[in-house]
Amino acid sequence: MSVIKPEIDSLLEKTEHNPFLLCSVASKRACDINNMIHSQHVRVNEIRDFDDITTGVSGKDTVSCAMEEIDNGTLSYVKEDFDNAIKKQE
Repeated sequence: MSVIKPEIDSLLEKTEHNPFLLCSVASKRACDINNMIHSQHVRVNEIRDFDDITTGVSGKDTVSCAMEEIDNGTLSYVKEDFDNAIKKQE
């Protein structure tokens, strides 16, 4: 699987050309989207496969949604918070 749209170069420009940062921001957002979708569907009596719920609600997988949010500027990060989180892991 590869990222075609948005283009990887565009995504890297928004994350200091740091692939680790891009993956971190996108994966955190994808988890948040998954949690929101799951919370909404827990209330529904009919339980479906989680991937079917994600696709049915958004038409896209959650990582693609996160990448698009990074590309269009609706999702960003605070550099200091990211740097501090990395330092805590060392």
